Amino acid sequence: MTTELDPRLLSLLVCPLTKGPLTYDRETQELISPRAKLAFPIRDGIPVMLADEARPIEA
Repeated sequence: MTTELDPRLLSLLVCPLTKGPLTYDRETQELISPRAKLAFPIRDGIPVMLADEARPIEA
């Protein structure tokens, strides 16, 4: 079961490292920071915005 992220919340969140915009990946339940090349997990509907919890991405 996937939980939808409130679009209002997404509009307020920025990458904690670059302060740049994030995109929501519904399939993986992650917030993607293209500049930092990191994917931040969303657990139980709550974005985990800690660099230690993010996974590196190639895109």
